[in-house]
Amino acid sequence: MIGKLNHVAIAVPDLEAAAAQYRDTLGARVNPPQDEPEHGVTVVFIDLPNTKIELLHPLGEGSPIQGFLDKNPSGGIHHICYEVEDILAARDALRAAGARVLGTGEPKIGAHGKPVLFLHPKDFTGTLVELEQV
Repeated sequence: MIGKLNHVAIAVPDLEAAAAQYRDTLGARVNPPQDEPEHGVTVVFIDLPNTKIELLHPLGEGSPIQGFLDKNPSGGIHHICYEVEDILAARDALRAAGARVLGTGEPKIGAHGKPVLFLHPKDFTGTLVELEQV
């Protein structure tokens, strides 16, 4: 069902400093920040040869990333994202297997402009999993 790893998302308390560390220390290609108000985040995508890193920073009041940073002030891995061919078929198969889909269960458009869903971390060894339709 799942395809390749699309990205690893890391919540960061200082977006500029984190982007600079990936660019200047690790030599990665860092894209400019983009606000995603419907998700309450500002994201910076870092392109790697085999995947992406997504730096997440709170945007606006009530950002889910702020809650994560309140519990983890230094930041940390927030979620991992896998690609799927058909997000609705994946959702239905996962539900049939007992996995919980967060929210209404209807896909939203993610930061890459593609449909996404999130799966409950308690069903995946404590890891928040995002599925993105390719």
